[in-house]
Amino acid sequence: MSANAFCVRAALRDDATAIARIFVESWRESYAGLLPANYLVRLSEVRQRLLWTREIAHAGPRDGVVVAEHETYGVIGFASFGPARDSAVGYDGEVYTIYVDPNHLGGGVGHALIRAAFARLTADGFRSAVVWALKGNPARYFYENEGGRLVAERPGAIAGKPVREIAFGFADIASASGARVG
Repeated sequence: MSANAFCVRAALRDDATAIARIFVESWRESYAGLLPANYLVRLSEVRQRLLWTREIAHAGPRDGVVVAEHETYGVIGFASFGPARDSAVGYDGEVYTIYVDPNHLGGGVGHALIRAAFARLTADGFRSAVVWALKGNPARYFYENEGGRLVAERPGAIAGKPVREIAFGFADIASASGARVG
């Protein structure tokens, strides 16, 4: 069996449990030192499962959730996307979340997920996309390697702690996804 034996597909409601686990594990690993430890410890897979069950069930024609499913390990990553929530940045689409099971980093899963999100956004009529990340998150290198350009920064707060968010812009998602338009 190949180490990269996974496919990317639309998320199903039954995927919410795996998505919740990946979300919580990824936050605890990625944001250690950036967010309060007690906040990260209190993240709940049960609450996340409920949230993602709702998110998947209510995905509309211009937003969605995709998962990377490994033939042996099941769901090992996910991404969600739709219209940009902050139009002032100048991008029409947004990748809201993209997380890969920490045990499967470096195997091309994130690349496949962002390409799938861009392809879906392109099919839904979007031409560009933005991804917001916490400043200091090592994922910034992933976004830069995928062709994202640092385009904005803004203040925010998580668990009462002031944070800085940075945005990576992708001006031509049709090219980035390999999707054909027209």
